[in-house]
Amino acid sequence: MSDFNILTPDGWICGQLQHRNGRVSSIQGIPCDPADNDLPYLLPGFIDLHVHGGGGSDIMEGAEGFATIARTHLRFGTTSMLATTMTAPAAEIRQILGQLGEYCEHRPSATARVLGVHLEGPYINPGKLGAQPNHAHAALLGEVEDYLRLAPIKVITIAPEIAGHVELISALAAGGVRLQIGHSLGSYEEGVKALEAGATSFTHLYNAMSALHHREPGIVGAALAHARYAELIPDLLHVHPGAIRVALRAIPCLYCVTDSTAATGMPDGEYKLGSHTVTKCLGGVRLADGTLAGSTLTMDQALRNLVKIGVPLAEASQRLSQFPAEYLGIADRGRLQTGSWADVVCLDRDLKLTGVMVEGETIELENA
Repeated sequence: MSDFNILTPDGWICGQLQHRNGRVSSIQGIPCDPADNDLPYLLPGFIDLHVHGGGGSDIMEGAEGFATIARTHLRFGTTSMLATTMTAPAAEIRQILGQLGEYCEHRPSATARVLGVHLEGPYINPGKLGAQPNHAHAALLGEVEDYLRLAPIKVITIAPEIAGHVELISALAAGGVRLQIGHSLGSYEEGVKALEAGATSFTHLYNAMSALHHREPGIVGAALAHARYAELIPDLLHVHPGAIRVALRAIPCLYCVTDSTAATGMPDGEYKLGSHTVTKCLGGVRLADGTLAGSTLTMDQALRNLVKIGVPLAEASQRLSQFPAEYLGIADRGRLQTGSWADVVCLDRDLKLTGVMVEGETIELENA
């Protein structure tokens, strides 16, 4: 059996990883610097907390597409994910959450684990929809509690400037739901107030939120000044590399997401994003008016993009695996250590994905 450069919480180990019953049983080897050898890499499997679709299927289209989406993302190294909803009428959201609640109870073979749901709408500002359909409305605690009974909702995106939302953040945060500030026209002060109330992250930092100005810092300013966690789309299209560097310096546990759509892993053409039709072309996904509408980013490409702009590989891995796991409060994913789930990606020296394992199941890659 060949040796690998294995990234562990204590640093790089040159050696081998063993697993049993879906979990890492041992990591044997010696500390090393990958620059001193030409061995391939073993990293923790990627954890994507913002997935709308993939492989031609959209989460809002229902249960028949869930496995296709999870299978598509596994091909690119995502071993666990949050299924992310779009803003829609309440009846449609209830239907999808009911289906997701059932789906999250198991993991079909050769698919990524769906850990739960990211409810991206409808509690957002109708003046900052981005690519969200126009069904935004103020949140009511009873409605949210109804949704929570249907599915394991881990994250809710919310615009804090909407009347009643700060109070709702306090109530939901006390129950363990993670509230993310996003799709917001709020001020810096409103962003800070939301953080004080219990909000814990920001949805696709910089995108669909009030921008930083030196006299009006906006939601972006609140994030850069105060956040420990925030998600960011590193496709080098949604956010300029310079702005990514700013966020990396300011936010200790900045983590990366794809915000991927049905167009991910598919050829150019038209696809669904909730009730919208979007077009994939020139490496991006857009509405008819040119608005960016999610992405076609995959997590292995996100890793390469971070390294391309100067982020060390070990740190890039943290921002795709360890930090999102820590954000969700998950101790046995996102790190390669004894007892953790055997969620592993193997990459060659060019950082091309050559193998993936999810919960000890080795997956044959179509694109390897």
